[in-house]
Amino acid sequence: MERWTGPEGLSPQVTRLPRRSPISSKPAGWEDGAPHRPLQHTSPSGHHSRTRAHTRPHRQDPLKKPRDKVAVGLGSARSSTTTHLVQPEVGNVESNPGGPQQWGRLQLSLQYDSGSQQIRVGLKQAVDLRARGPGDTADPYACVSLSTQPGHRHETKAHRGTLNPVFDETCCFRIPPAELPQTTLQVRLLDSRCFSQHEPLGELSLPLGAIDLRHVLELWHQLGPPGTTKAEQTGELCFSLQYVPGSGRLTVVVLEARGLSPGLAEPYVKVQLMLNQRKWKRRKTSARKSTATPYFNEAFTFLVPFSQIQSVDLVLAVWARGLRLRNAPVGKVVLGARASGQPLQHWADMLAHARRPVTQWHRLQPPRDVDQALALQPRLHLPLPGS
Repeated sequence: MERWTGPEGLSPQVTRLPRRSPISSKPAGWEDGAPHRPLQHTSPSGHHSRTRAHTRPHRQDPLKKPRDKVAVGLGSARSSTTTHLVQPEVGNVESNPGGPQQWGRLQLSLQYDSGSQQIRVGLKQAVDLRARGPGDTADPYACVSLSTQPGHRHETKAHRGTLNPVFDETCCFRIPPAELPQTTLQVRLLDSRCFSQHEPLGELSLPLGAIDLRHVLELWHQLGPPGTTKAEQTGELCFSLQYVPGSGRLTVVVLEARGLSPGLAEPYVKVQLMLNQRKWKRRKTSARKSTATPYFNEAFTFLVPFSQIQSVDLVLAVWARGLRLRNAPVGKVVLGARASGQPLQHWADMLAHARRPVTQWHRLQPPRDVDQALALQPRLHLPLPGS
């Protein structure tokens, strides 16, 4: 057979495939750090055609990335990122009108009556509170006080399982007009705990001298972090309540106290029942010596008919012997239908869960404020027959 030699002066083009190295497992044409590219040849028509490098299927090196995945440098990643898609942590956000709220907001109203010299504080609601305990919820309540009246404060009812409580409660403080510029309204929001110390959620300090109180104001205020307002150390008392409607047995178990002044000696607790704002029955625990955290664990039972349970006030008072060697009340707690805040909530829980003891800690209130709120009247001594 005759071999074709092509046009005169030209010889046919021959493509030589690269030989596979007997030592290297990579096909020829692979360089260090660069993938293999198949060789190309030019057809007689002038077009490029791709020639397969070898007949075996191509196996990708497991140490190499696929060609369609391109590594992106830090510069390109930074240029394609928008700041509004990144949400910073809550603790690093500065309070500003357009940013997220860190500790929540509080809506309240203020009204001052110059005739009666009273300021009326209306607690409306709070939103976006920050839960600090386990879980994503809290049992918040508010505590309102004035800087010039440390012993007088108002507590709202606790709202279970919410970070957006609606209070709708109003309290009044008597304050002369001359003291308004030096007075600061303090509102503390706390998480109610039954067996541990209440956890602060946020605080608000509002100087009354910087507010125009000639008109009724209703504004939203940003809450600050907890701890900016110094809490009053008046001591706390823990006790349980149990009521059986059928027999009318009201059982009070005085458990313990804490946070009392170290200078007090032999503290004890008086438990007193009042009926229709008059002293009715009373009992007391034994004294504990040389301790600011006395443990009592003593139970008292009173017979209160179900028809009178709404007319009864329960007063627990911590007494101790002070520096003058005289017994004096340290602080008091009032529970009943006329109470407010945590004591009212404790009383309502006792009635809602009949026959089951309900235990809770309570902060002690100044004795004089409690007596004024109850308007205590002396017990009437009726003449006995034959006297």
